[in-house]
Amino acid sequence: MFDFANPYLLYLLWLVPVFYGLFWWSRLSRRRRLAKFGHAGVLAHLMPDASRYKPAIKIVLRLIALAAVVMVLARPRAGEKQHDKSVAGIEVMIAFDVSNSMLASATDDPNGTSRLDRARLTLEKLVDRLDNNKVGLIIFAGDAKTQLPMTTDFYSAKMYLKELSPALIQNQGTSVAEAIRMAMNGFGPDENVHKAIVLITDSEDHEGDAIDAARLAAENGIQVDVVGLGSAKGAPIPVPGSKGEYFRDNQGQIVTTTLNEKLASEVAEAGGGIYVNGASGDALDKLADRLETLQKSEFKHVSYTAGAEQFPVFAWIALIFLIIDVFVLDRKNSWLKKYNFFSKS
Repeated sequence: MFDFANPYLLYLLWLVPVFYGLFWWSRLSRRRRLAKFGHAGVLAHLMPDASRYKPAIKIVLRLIALAAVVMVLARPRAGEKQHDKSVAGIEVMIAFDVSNSMLASATDDPNGTSRLDRARLTLEKLVDRLDNNKVGLIIFAGDAKTQLPMTTDFYSAKMYLKELSPALIQNQGTSVAEAIRMAMNGFGPDENVHKAIVLITDSEDHEGDAIDAARLAAENGIQVDVVGLGSAKGAPIPVPGSKGEYFRDNQGQIVTTTLNEKLASEVAEAGGGIYVNGASGDALDKLADRLETLQKSEFKHVSYTAGAEQFPVFAWIALIFLIIDVFVLDRKNSWLKKYNFFSKS
């Protein structure tokens, strides 16, 4: 398999025909200027050392070197291999709350770490502990959507975590029930693989039916665990992109968002899982231990070894052609002057 680490840089190859066109334009312009002084055949005798063909040879050498340099920058790779192995694990679908309320502080301090940042950190540590399991990611606010289908690629999962923000979903609000239903649809078709939903939210459910959705998941053999973020005292919600500005209601009062631990616990109980407070020091241990209680099933784990870098080959090509260009002069070679290969003697 052959691919590139920076494929977008291949667009720079358009410079090759551009520079080639500029070269021929300059040559035509040169001929027009010389034509003002006389016939080309006559002028050729006045410039005995000027070569008609060396400039074309030199531009070809330089363009090949340029193309090789672009290939170096794009970093071609070859030899990527796929490795399949059977491992024992479970499927975990993470439902991540990206509603505006997640921008509020995770503590009683309005200027403290946001719930969103705390959730990212908790989730990143959890993914590190889900070795040999499959993981998927959905995000939700007023609506829910799949961000990462079920996969064993934990590197990609971590990359997606860094990009999570309320801007990813236009319809704001918090619909925990919609998140659970979407998560249920994200699992694989194998009924023998045990499944769990990890719901990370401040539990400010604006739509209702969350408990019924969790109960439905449990009836289908899916465990629902909940990680709560925020505080019972509450915190204002900062306006994205502003400094010191907070969301206000229709009366102009600052909106305060609180962690609804009662609802979070009820959802976890209905889903046959546990509720943990994200601020607790042992929250991650409790959650990981709970997931470990699920019986593991065998499934195929696919991994890839990176292809070997091929750019040194193109670096050598660029260097060789540039060295040749240095030794190819614009004037005729003295030992070839007595030969005329392109006209009758």
